[in-house]
Amino acid sequence: MVKKEIPVNVATASVVSFEAYEQKFKALADQKRLQIMYELCQRGNTCVCDLTEIVDMPQSKLSYHLKILLDANLIKKETKGTWSYYELNSDEIGSLLSEQLCCIFRPNMSSSGCC
Repeated sequence: MVKKEIPVNVATASVVSFEAYEQKFKALADQKRLQIMYELCQRGNTCVCDLTEIVDMPQSKLSYHLKILLDANLIKKETKGTWSYYELNSDEIGSLLSEQLCCIFRPNMSSSGCC
């Protein structure tokens, strides 16, 4: 009987890749985080102080959801002084979402044949 061996680095790369996707899809599997992403899509670069009012959530809970989205690389953060500004990571979103979902989070694409 001949055994096939998989090089360790190939197996590890697959595991890491799946873990990254798992983290991204877990981040997407929450209505509040989807709402946050939608608002960032509509408004662009937005201060956390404004997001608390927009999504009607205390800053502590909002920070929890933003951290999950940041860790999944779905949003970007820029700090200016004491304020943090967030925006969607368009490259990451575009590579993950179907055309139908893509049109929800990238409405400007619908005119160019996204949907």
